Amino acid sequence: MTARPDPEALLTLGLVTARAAAAFVRERRPDGRVDVAATKSSPTDPVTEIDRATEQLIRSTILAERPGDTILGEEGGAILGEERRESETAGSPVRWVVDPIDGTVNFVYGLPQYAVAIAAEVDGVVEAGCVIDVAAGHEYTAVRGGGSYWRASPSREAVRLSAVAPVSASQALVATGFNYVPEVRARQAQAVARLLLDVRDIRRTGSAALDLCAVAAGRLDAYVEQGLAPWDLAAGGLIAREAGVVVTGLDGPADERLAVAAPEAFAEEFLRLVRACGF
Repeated sequence: MTARPDPEALLTLGLVTARAAAAFVRERRPDGRVDVAATKSSPTDPVTEIDRATEQLIRSTILAERPGDTILGEEGGAILGEERRESETAGSPVRWVVDPIDGTVNFVYGLPQYAVAIAAEVDGVVEAGCVIDVAAGHEYTAVRGGGSYWRASPSREAVRLSAVAPVSASQALVATGFNYVPEVRARQAQAVARLLLDVRDIRRTGSAALDLCAVAAGRLDAYVEQGLAPWDLAAGGLIAREAGVVVTGLDGPADERLAVAAPEAFAEEFLRLVRACGF
């Protein structure tokens, strides 16, 4: 019987890979704006050649170490490793969920909020994840059941994260984001306008992974967004949960319909508010 993969080992591989990817992104980014190679869900949802090359670097690095695994990436979809392609029955239970550059619009414009996010699922459950803030060099990591941690850089000591709940919704600093499909964006704008009346303020940083990590670190009080994909949620969601954050959807797990994140003591109140605002 095949041994179950060690989450700590998966995290180590993910973090080594994410560090290499972050360094690659820093080296490849030119001065000024980055050229857009293509668009996805709408003309305002860009992809760059650096996105594609970074995802390829991540895929090749992981599959060199674990050739039987599956990789789900934002730019390339799901890819089976060599061993998996040769025999489906010999496949690993591990699927890597990868966002090579979370916050591509920021990356294109030179705004410093974009990240590499890598998570490892085992039999559909996220067991390990890491998010690297590329511009700042900050690292966020988590293993399921083992807490989540922040490092200012690879050479610095890790600090355990613990989310901080606001005293009330009226004192909450909330992050959000907007879908690139115009009809969805219009509905979101209406909901956010209502939410703004009941909280301290709204932030829109442009990276779901970094927003989730910011809630975990107590730099944001809550987060709500529609239209997120698995690669937006997997690594950041685990890091948030391991810091005491409830990550949920409207009537079940966080998904494309809705993702809500708030510290446990504030989660129920915030979810009621989100519902009332029409998200």
